[in-house]
Amino acid sequence: MRAIAVLLSVLVLSPVAGVDYETGDEDWRDIEVDTSTWTDGPELEGSPMDEPRAGDAVFVIEVQYKPGHLASEVQGEIVIELFEEWAPNTTKNMIKNVENEIYDGIFFHRVIDDFVTQSGDPTCKTVGIYPATSASCGSGGPGENIDLEHHTNLSHVDGAIGMARSQDPDSADSQWYIAETEAHGLDPENRDDEGYATFGIVRNGMSHVRAIAMVPTTDDPSGEEVVVNPASSAGRPIWEVHISNVDMIGVVPSDDDSGTVESQSFFSTGAGKVTLSLAFIVFVIAGYLAFNRYRDLEPDAILLDENLD
Repeated sequence: MRAIAVLLSVLVLSPVAGVDYETGDEDWRDIEVDTSTWTDGPELEGSPMDEPRAGDAVFVIEVQYKPGHLASEVQGEIVIELFEEWAPNTTKNMIKNVENEIYDGIFFHRVIDDFVTQSGDPTCKTVGIYPATSASCGSGGPGENIDLEHHTNLSHVDGAIGMARSQDPDSADSQWYIAETEAHGLDPENRDDEGYATFGIVRNGMSHVRAIAMVPTTDDPSGEEVVVNPASSAGRPIWEVHISNVDMIGVVPSDDDSGTVESQSFFSTGAGKVTLSLAFIVFVIAGYLAFNRYRDLEPDAILLDENLD
């Protein structure tokens, strides 16, 4: 794990501000995502973040990258759930940025194997031929900073998405990172600078996150962490790790059976309550009939066990 301090830093472009965006009535909220396709997730560790939560917003990152110098280009999707109840302001900020399409066409500007992959800077777009880009790449953003937002259920588990910031805890803007492994050293309880905020988790496409974290960079041109380049750009991939689109695609379904916190059991539904009522009536009738039959038996038959030696 290298260059943690510079990895997650961004330039503070404006005073702290709220998220000037209304969310909740978008068209994509009527679409329930098929969670049965989520087969490529992170390693779970018993966190509250492990299970999808009904109604949470879901977005997808479409990526293109070369895993190695001689490798062919790979195209893939990274699907991420946003924990809107636990991080309302941070998730609203992310949804606003996705809806404004500021992430379309940018690239991952900093990756470190066995740590995180960082992107979200709208100025990090190839100008001409990669790696030519804007001079502000790595420190840019819309300039709408948000307050640091923590919740006890959120931490840097494997696959968590968090907000990059400068030394000011309330300086997060548009840049984000995905933990390629658990990174609890960034959690507030393990730091003296208030830590970093997580607000979602990868649900599918984690293999792409891990592959991107291992691409050759200016720090590790071999991609094997053998050669360290002293003139590096702090983990800039040698070959562009391109984000073609980032789109909101729907919400976690309310009838998701993967163990969501909000999911209802059968017996809490109307049909389930009727079933319980009928079962109770049958139980009472059966008990009444059994009691009458028991009462009509001969005393010797009732007390037969008492005569056993």
